Amino acid sequence: MPQLRSDAARSRERILAAAADHDRASLRLNDVARAAGVGVGTVYRHFPTVDALVEALAADTVRQALTAARTALSTEDPGRAFHGFLSTVLDLLLTDDGLQPVLLAEEGSSTEVGRAKTELIETAAVLLDRAQRAGAVRPELTLPQLMHLACGAEHAVRLGTSDDRGTIAAVLLAGLRPA
Repeated sequence: MPQLRSDAARSRERILAAAADHDRASLRLNDVARAAGVGVGTVYRHFPTVDALVEALAADTVRQALTAARTALSTEDPGRAFHGFLSTVLDLLLTDDGLQPVLLAEEGSSTEVGRAKTELIETAAVLLDRAQRAGAVRPELTLPQLMHLACGAEHAVRLGTSDDRGTIAAVLLAGLRPA
């Protein structure tokens, strides 16, 4: 991202802070502008779409997921690496409700977050392939199916209580193992 003037950088930070208080699924740029105390045009200059704003809000979480994926690549046991990575992604999905729409977005973004997401998906594919070749994960499972399962597990935990997380994660992980 190009260097912003100090007043533009302050406006951007106010917009992000105001948006962070909103549910990502119901985020509206006009509401964010009002909450941030800036004009709606200012919001649109920084974030031309709600998706761009959600992506910016999830930037740190995407980077954390990428770090977890890179770390998992260096783990010797492919099954343990994959399951540990998936567990971390589940935790991140529960921490940041903006991560799911960013991960599931079809279109690629040329932003830093978009590039991190691309590397994250490529690395997750390698981790899945390694775990499948090691016999730790069902061979028929595809990466898109895995992403949908992880997002579904996140949704299931949100519908229940925080105590449900361990059980749902255990069921998901057990279901990924070959029959």
